[in-house]
Amino acid sequence: MALDKSSRRLRIKRGIRNKIHGTADKPRLSVFKSNTALYAQLIDDINGQTLSSSSSKEIDGIKRVNVDKSKEVGKKLAEKAIANGITNVVFDRNGYIYHGKLKAFAEGAREGGLKF
Repeated sequence: MALDKSSRRLRIKRGIRNKIHGTADKPRLSVFKSNTALYAQLIDDINGQTLSSSSSKEIDGIKRVNVDKSKEVGKKLAEKAIANGITNVVFDRNGYIYHGKLKAFAEGAREGGLKF
């Protein structure tokens, strides 16, 4: 059976989420890409809380996201996380391929001081 793009991503996402979990000390860094924006959250799965979040809409109200803006979102999230005392995270790519915007986001977060 051939899978379309979205059902393939959801299948991969379920496999990833079965293996990783975020805690208060080492939260899960979850990323979501829409057609117009990039969103990221630091999540404590044990307590079910979002500890910090960032999106491309916070940066200059841009309409479209490119690789450079993705890197800025990563740096912005790292800045907020470090202000909250979080340095180590578990990266949840949410079923997306680690390439392009997602890779730039991860590099920006690492440059900002997050370790994963």
